[in-house]
Amino acid sequence: MLQTYPIPIDTTQCEIQIKKSRFIARAAYVSCREEAMAFLEQAKNDYPDARHHCWAYLIGNPQSASSAAMNDDGEPGGTAGKPILNVIQHKGVGDVMVVIIRYFGGIKLGAGGLTRAYSSATEALFSSMHIEQWQPVIQMQLLCDFSQEQSVRHWAGQHNAQVDTPIYTQEVNMTLTLPEENKNDLILFCEANGIKYD
Repeated sequence: MLQTYPIPIDTTQCEIQIKKSRFIARAAYVSCREEAMAFLEQAKNDYPDARHHCWAYLIGNPQSASSAAMNDDGEPGGTAGKPILNVIQHKGVGDVMVVIIRYFGGIKLGAGGLTRAYSSATEALFSSMHIEQWQPVIQMQLLCDFSQEQSVRHWAGQHNAQVDTPIYTQEVNMTLTLPEENKNDLILFCEANGIKYD
């Protein structure tokens, strides 16, 4: 069964300066590589004159990510994308894309300095990020008598389920959107009350 995990709920941006270089860090929720690449393109459009747009993303549950990638965008190999991804993995946040835009300040930082700078910028970003728990949901169709509609609504209210607009015919056709972890409880409730479900 899928577990809940933290995801960013909005776009976050912060900036740090290290030896006159500006590091502008941005993060957002992404659910696939295409969304991550679109977020990167937006950063490039917003800061077209920056020397580097380094990035990393992690999609899915951070404990068993379905996809992860990184890019140094011209920085020495392993000094930008890898430290960004390392911080993402350490924070345990999923479905997240981080882009760090760098304006070179004229002072070389060296490989160790760059690695620390990209890690620090990512850390700063996560410290101001708003997150929430993502939870897998499912939909189930119920068919019940008019006399049972109220008890279904009562059950839904107690189990964090949403009742979509019912269709009234000879019976009441209801669609419930609920956390996947509550599915078995709903099946037991339906069977105990003679309610058809699908």
